[in-house]
Amino acid sequence: MSEIITDKLTGKTAGGNVTITSEGGAATMQLQQGLVKAWNNTDSAGTTINDSFNISSLSDIGAGRQGHSVTNLFNNANHAPTFSVDVNYNQMWTWNLATTGWNTALYTGSAYVDGAVRTPSSGDLA
Repeated sequence: MSEIITDKLTGKTAGGNVTITSEGGAATMQLQQGLVKAWNNTDSAGTTINDSFNISSLSDIGAGRQGHSVTNLFNNANHAPTFSVDVNYNQMWTWNLATTGWNTALYTGSAYVDGAVRTPSSGDLA
């Protein structure tokens, strides 16, 4: 088996266009389009980032609500953040999508509550 060691991949047709073939060989995708562009692991009780990629800061909007700001901006507000938590809440959602980040909220049906949050977002970077 061969091994390729490199610090940079450049597409043959266009610099940022690297195409990957699926495991079965039937489909292809552009490498950069399939990557999560930002993610973090936080506790919505404050602004502590346990671990992250491309997250510059958090803002505490109130109990169970948090703003996630990215280091490298998204190209537009049409990126796709999702999130997961450790406990079952009646409602969980993201809002205020912007090139600069997004907000998350945890709700029990009667109140916003704090909890552990893991949030990735996919989309085009600027």
